[in-house]
Amino acid sequence: MSVLYLVLIVFLFGLGFLNPIWWVAAAVLVFGATRYGRGGRGRGGGSDFGEYQDYRDRRERQDRWDRRYSRQHRERWNREDRRDRERHG
Repeated sequence: MSVLYLVLIVFLFGLGFLNPIWWVAAAVLVFGATRYGRGGRGRGGGSDFGEYQDYRDRRERQDRWDRRYSRQHRERWNREDRRDRERHG
């Protein structure tokens, strides 16, 4: 977290003694800093590990979909390929 960000949070907290809405603003900034981190990402805080987790999850979902879809429709594809070969060959 940058120094300016920390100064802003402290400043908003100090203003909270004049008007409590500034405490809410400071709390939102603290929540955003702890939840999303510097990179603005929810899971990994913008780190390489978080990006790898997202990549791995996406690959696993794609692999499951590919296995399911290819099992269900393999015979139909084979029939269509045979018809195409007979029609064009």
